[in-house]
Amino acid sequence: MFQKPMLQKLTFPTRRVLASLLVTLVMAPSAHAWGRQGHNIVAELAQRHLSPGAEAAVERLLAPDHTKALADIASWADDLRNDPAQQALWDKTSRLHYINFRSEACDYTPPRDCPDGLCVVDGISHYVDVLKDRSQPDAARREALKFVVHFIGDIHQPLHAGYRDDKGGNAYQVQFNDKGTNLHSVWDSGLLGTHGKDWQPYAQELESRGAVPLPPPIAPLDNDYAQWAEESCLATRNIYPEGHKIDQAYVDAQLPTAELRLREAGRRLAEILNLALTEG
Repeated sequence: MFQKPMLQKLTFPTRRVLASLLVTLVMAPSAHAWGRQGHNIVAELAQRHLSPGAEAAVERLLAPDHTKALADIASWADDLRNDPAQQALWDKTSRLHYINFRSEACDYTPPRDCPDGLCVVDGISHYVDVLKDRSQPDAARREALKFVVHFIGDIHQPLHAGYRDDKGGNAYQVQFNDKGTNLHSVWDSGLLGTHGKDWQPYAQELESRGAVPLPPPIAPLDNDYAQWAEESCLATRNIYPEGHKIDQAYVDAQLPTAELRLREAGRRLAEILNLALTEG
């Protein structure tokens, strides 16, 4: 039902006209992949599976922030854009929240898809390296921890690895809850919001489903982070709604995909932190 290629849809003049007519109705694109709810869920799912050594390291690194909960810092990387004191850091890192693929082939080619390392794939790689480098000062590792928690959430949101032509769904207009918005915003927060629970009980519900099996490696990739991006891109093939309308049938069909990506992100985040922060 939802399998028409996005790039084909965008070639129709009527789609451009529709986008123009709706522009005054469109909500501003969300700055938060998954929104706070989704990022908190990913962080909480990971925290429940930290090794004792990684948990102790997280607690020590986050002590200056008066917390030991990953969920408390899960949206920090997005909040930078609203903090004038952090504007330079936001400008430096804003392009690390996503990757734009050129087509539904979703084949990761670094020079084309991540020029100068400015994409979420290289963003994760860089900050994981900083996090696990014990010669780095705690302040640098604390900042790296915050970026790693956030970016691993980002890369599992399908439209943060979407298509350049429609800016990851930001330029694809839809009707949702009788309002004009864009598909990216729906996937950032609107879709999860239909579940009707706060993030803590939602995380508990997802945790109660047991360990999530992870997808097999995608040949010929030898980069885990690139694989996660390709998985998200491949998921976008089925999430563009017929008639640009998000209805209950769409929610029923797509919410399981969103929840699966949250669970995969939580498991992978825990594994990354256990490797980066456990001594030995």
